[in-house]
Amino acid sequence: MDLGARFHNDPERELFTIESPGGLRGCYMLLGEASVTGTANIIMAAVLATGTTTIYNAACEPYIQQLCKLLVKMGARISGIGSNLLTIEGVDSLGSAEHTILPDMIEVGSFIGMAAVTQSEMTIKNAFVKELGIIPSTFRKLGITLEERGEDLYIPAQEHYEIENFMDGSILTISDAPWPGLTPDLISVLLVTATQAEGSVLIHQKMFESRLFFVDKLIDIGAQIILCDPHRATVIGLNHRFKFRPAVMESPDIRAGIALLIAAMSAGGTSRINNIEQIDRGYQNIEGRLNAIGASISRVD
Repeated sequence: MDLGARFHNDPERELFTIESPGGLRGCYMLLGEASVTGTANIIMAAVLATGTTTIYNAACEPYIQQLCKLLVKMGARISGIGSNLLTIEGVDSLGSAEHTILPDMIEVGSFIGMAAVTQSEMTIKNAFVKELGIIPSTFRKLGITLEERGEDLYIPAQEHYEIENFMDGSILTISDAPWPGLTPDLISVLLVTATQAEGSVLIHQKMFESRLFFVDKLIDIGAQIILCDPHRATVIGLNHRFKFRPAVMESPDIRAGIALLIAAMSAGGTSRINNIEQIDRGYQNIEGRLNAIGASISRVD
């Protein structure tokens, strides 16, 4: 609306209509939340708006940076890429361009956790390590060895991995934050990875609600986790002394779903995960790719 669009809600037809009689006009915006999707939509509208648009408190994740770089190749004028202050000078039209899409950093992080929990050797090709921010260093804090080989990440098989403590000896805390902090979408993976480490860690999910309620399923199969409140869980690592028990589990969302899949892969016996449509939303052909490197996963209709 700040750019000059008008939104109309038609409850009977259950749809919104949008119009901009005078065309979109650039303006100054201070976002109440550094939303990735919100920032992306504003950028795409502003590049063809008349005048200059300034977005303060813009999301600056690699996804946003890559969108801006593509638009610049197409003729857009965007400055401040990589920061939370974007300035966009509107242009009349955009042209074609060629662009290579980054790998999904959440998938990369999920595969790191998977290799660690299952004590497997893994090479993640074309991980674009420089675009992963603090994701590799966060897994290293859990004791996981990672080797950067150009754009590839190599995770050797580890019999055990030990969680670091803070310098004063206190228990490590891992928490999410807007980029360049730790992405909240990897909190579930880090939590399940910590269950088989040596040591303890406090996982603090700050940015979203109800993301930790899947831990009861991990507790049911043998994990030692204390759910302090809806946002914090203390994980006491098993150091691979005990295998998880097989179980029938329900995937409540994308990230919890992949965490449960990681746990099931390291459990003895056969586990079943229902509602896998949630996992499919974030991980294409996950069983095919994992089976190709030694997993035994079958999809049941």
